[in-house]
Amino acid sequence: MRKTWVTLIAILLLLTTVLSACSGSNEGKGTTTDTPKEGTATTDSLLTPPGTYPITKEKVTLKVMVRGNPLVENFSTNEFTKWYEEKTNVHIEWEVVPEQSMQEKLNLVLASEDYPDVIFGMNVSPAQEMIYGTQGVFLPLNDLIEKQGTQTKKMFADRPDIKAAITAPGGNIYSLPEVNECYHCSMSQKMWIYKPWLDKLGLSMPTTTEELYNVLKAFKTKDPNGNGKADEIPLSISPKSWRSSIDGFLMNSFVYNPMYGSTKHLFVQDGKLDVSYTKPEWKEGLKYLHKLYAEGLIAPESFTQDDNQLIQIGENPKEVLLGASTGGHQGVFTQLLGESGRWSEYTTVPVLKGPGGVQYAPNDATSLTTGAFLITNKAKNPEIALRWADGLYEYEHTLRSNYGRPDIEWRDAKEGEIGIDGKPAKWSELKSFGEVQNVNWAQTGPALRSNEFRLSAVSKGEKDLEVILYNETKNNYEPYKPTNIATVPPLFMTNEQATEIADLSKTVNDYVDEMLARFVIGDADVDKEWNTYISTLDGMNLKRLIEIYQEAYDAQTKK
Repeated sequence: MRKTWVTLIAILLLLTTVLSACSGSNEGKGTTTDTPKEGTATTDSLLTPPGTYPITKEKVTLKVMVRGNPLVENFSTNEFTKWYEEKTNVHIEWEVVPEQSMQEKLNLVLASEDYPDVIFGMNVSPAQEMIYGTQGVFLPLNDLIEKQGTQTKKMFADRPDIKAAITAPGGNIYSLPEVNECYHCSMSQKMWIYKPWLDKLGLSMPTTTEELYNVLKAFKTKDPNGNGKADEIPLSISPKSWRSSIDGFLMNSFVYNPMYGSTKHLFVQDGKLDVSYTKPEWKEGLKYLHKLYAEGLIAPESFTQDDNQLIQIGENPKEVLLGASTGGHQGVFTQLLGESGRWSEYTTVPVLKGPGGVQYAPNDATSLTTGAFLITNKAKNPEIALRWADGLYEYEHTLRSNYGRPDIEWRDAKEGEIGIDGKPAKWSELKSFGEVQNVNWAQTGPALRSNEFRLSAVSKGEKDLEVILYNETKNNYEPYKPTNIATVPPLFMTNEQATEIADLSKTVNDYVDEMLARFVIGDADVDKEWNTYISTLDGMNLKRLIEIYQEAYDAQTKK
């Protein structure tokens, strides 16, 4: 019996030794088939210290879906792409999405769950961030920024407003923004008038809506182009051009009317949200626009023509035909920087005082594009992805990604050179933006172009487009930037809110646009049909639309 127990104990000891040896043979030899978790020692061992380059000790590939840019020939062979890969040791496998189908493709990808590691330059809306962030599709970036985001943390420290704008209710940050504080873009609802015609007819720059009416009438009847024909077009607009809708400038002499972004016609005053198109002042604005249209002072094509058709009128090769137009810059209706030089002969009309004394220059709130960089739950190396994007905020990297190579597309300013804002300059653009090229990303993805950065570019004098736009904005629009009423910022929304808003806003905005055109053309009589117009909007549940926006605004401002 004793011999049997000894034998059993010996067998057990042998089995224990064998199992221990087997276990030890696998230790540290990488034979396990389990995928390492993100953020483990495997990932950490690749990273260099935050803020240094290269980012990784070994080359890492990120799969990135990017919005196609008509000014970029090829993201894969782009000079900045190659330079940044060499500096960071991060290779990008690009999936380029055509710009015109960007939103459709984004929706399909999010619905299919076939995500890339990174979504880049796709302008993902705050509502989409909120929906897919709470579902775990988009990773919260807070901890990644804290550990790896050297440049992002510096930006947040300098500009806490940027951090606040991209922080969702609940405290999570799901995306990094593109910061482009285009000073002239921030008040882009402008009108431009052909100054030589004013001079020839002995007319002063209009300062009220009534004075504009008289100027446009003189353009139509007094042959300012001097060809003996009644071919002048006093005012022509393209609804498809940048900031060129028919009510974008003129309606702000009657009621605050922000036109652009996700909250069209929506404003906030004393913490309360409302819309411009139900107000009695909107009705008065419609009557004024109808008067201009009925007397042939607004071209009938202003509701239908595209930007190319408008530019053909503005650049008529023989005589000047176009008296005035609206848009963020002269390139909306002329050949910007073109050989004819006609673009430079148009100057801005200041914000006009309406019959009720109203003069608004809406703040378009375009300086911050949210959703420029997001990491999905498919990313194996989110720390590396965050470091890669974080580096794009560096001063030199912003210049390279947006303008190109040093001393070819841009250079450092020389001692004594003055910037656009009249202060000492820091850099100079050597080639004009807007040409198809393959040396930069042409304003795609995160970058840090603050007002200080943009206005520190070397001024090239009175013919410098940036100088012109700066001065026109500062002199004719900033004085009318209101302090008691504002444009609603982009809002984070829940899935339920976003779904309900999508249906309601399309129905309402389509109807408002339709009736705007009908009232102006005269197909509908604004006095006789105003009550029906208002009751129709009520029936479309406009009250609920405003209520949802108010809920989202309150959640965002009180987070």
